[in-house]
Amino acid sequence: MFFENLIFAMAQSGDPQAGNPFTAFIPLILMFAIFYFLLIRPQQKKAKEHRQVLANLKRGDNVLTNGGLYGRVTDIQNDVLTIEIGDKLQVKTNRAYIAGLADPSQDSVQRAQ
Repeated sequence: MFFENLIFAMAQSGDPQAGNPFTAFIPLILMFAIFYFLLIRPQQKKAKEHRQVLANLKRGDNVLTNGGLYGRVTDIQNDVLTIEIGDKLQVKTNRAYIAGLADPSQDSVQRAQ
């Protein structure tokens, strides 16, 4: 008897206190907006800036590789960069493995003038 009443109560429609079904989606929409503005958008902006840095690399730039090597770009051939990391010590790496530009004061390749 109890379950029959419960099923009958659940099947009732036209409840005057039932709200607009759209209001149930408002929290989901707000959560997506928060994630977009706090996580997704800043990450996309950072990735775009990194792509611009890689596209604008030129000879003489001080760079930091993803492996932690500081060096100066001495040659660029398409996506292959030759980086001088010490006295007469050069390493070739792919452009995608450059983490970014390095501060020249931290570069171990600086020459005593």
